[in-house]
Amino acid sequence: MLRCHALLWGTPGQPLTPPLDLHLPAGSLSAVIGANGSGKSSLLKVLAGLQKPLAGKVERAIPQRGGLAFVPQQQTLDRQFPISLQELVAAGFWGQREPAKSRRDKLQAALAAWHLSGLEQRPLMALSGGELQRALLARMSLTDAPLLLLDEPHAALDEAGQALLWQQLHAWHAQGRTLLLVCHDLAAVRQHIPQALLIRSTGCVYAPSRELIAAPVQTQVA
Repeated sequence: MLRCHALLWGTPGQPLTPPLDLHLPAGSLSAVIGANGSGKSSLLKVLAGLQKPLAGKVERAIPQRGGLAFVPQQQTLDRQFPISLQELVAAGFWGQREPAKSRRDKLQAALAAWHLSGLEQRPLMALSGGELQRALLARMSLTDAPLLLLDEPHAALDEAGQALLWQQLHAWHAQGRTLLLVCHDLAAVRQHIPQALLIRSTGCVYAPSRELIAAPVQTQVA
């Protein structure tokens, strides 16, 4: 589904890691982990085609229909852009041909699933961080893309929102989609994500999450 060949990214003349060779099979569920500033978000942008690599190439074996979908970090969005929450979520239909009634029904279902009903006409600037994050995830719910890239999708979500997120990630995975997400919550990655790509300045490692992330220490009470 997704292959990297001797991929380098970062600033010109200063790649963040040695060349990366990576193969993400179709239907895989993987996380990108690493220290702050290691290049996790930059890598996702390169994989999404939003940023050019310094060297190497990315191959995406995805059908023309659907393509890929990307959830960015919300601080990269222009909150002043004059659209409503409903219009933001409905952008997930981009490129799809579907009857208007079906679109309305799916849109309302997505809004309800992400606890956004009643906020449809609220402008972006009036949304809380959690509401905006759920709107971005609801937008992804409406896409038919087989490749999903998510940059810190858990950011700004409360406990209930995070539970919805992990439920939806597993649902997308069960549909056979390929998912790659940047996540700082290592305990959640170890629990929910089978594979992880650890980014380090000395080199990247792609392996089972439980091999890369130590088990939490259990505190025993006498």
